[in-house]
Amino acid sequence: MWVPPEDKDPILRMAPTRKSVALFGAVNLRDGKLVTYFEKKFNAMTFKDFLIMLLRHRRRTRKMVILLDNARYHHAEALRPLLKNHRDRLVLEFLPAYSPELNPIERVWKLTRKLCTHNTYFEKLEALTDAVSRQHAIWTVPNETLRKLCCII
Repeated sequence: MWVPPEDKDPILRMAPTRKSVALFGAVNLRDGKLVTYFEKKFNAMTFKDFLIMLLRHRRRTRKMVILLDNARYHHAEALRPLLKNHRDRLVLEFLPAYSPELNPIERVWKLTRKLCTHNTYFEKLEALTDAVSRQHAIWTVPNETLRKLCCII
């Protein structure tokens, strides 16, 4: 960052930490309803838990197709029994490598950052997750914002 020599150097506040949180999410393209799931880390077991939770949000008469990137845990052997048991209700579709712009949930993450975290200092990780959770709670019901944002139909 360039600072004119006559000015004082700016002070940037940051919390020196490596703490993180994993956030799984899916958006219904028809109505904009968002389903999210916080975990400690991304792995096959936490992703399996998320898929089980998603199945509870599925309409009984509809098949659920989930668009995914090619993260290693999306292809895990531990998922095979679940996918086999629910093959009539759940389909995983994998996007081409390096194409996040094709995944509708990436648009939701970008809007979340813009509305909740952009240019904001969070002293604790809990404050960050609370801010994100508050916004996502608004989107847990059908809404036009996410329906239009993620519309590919």
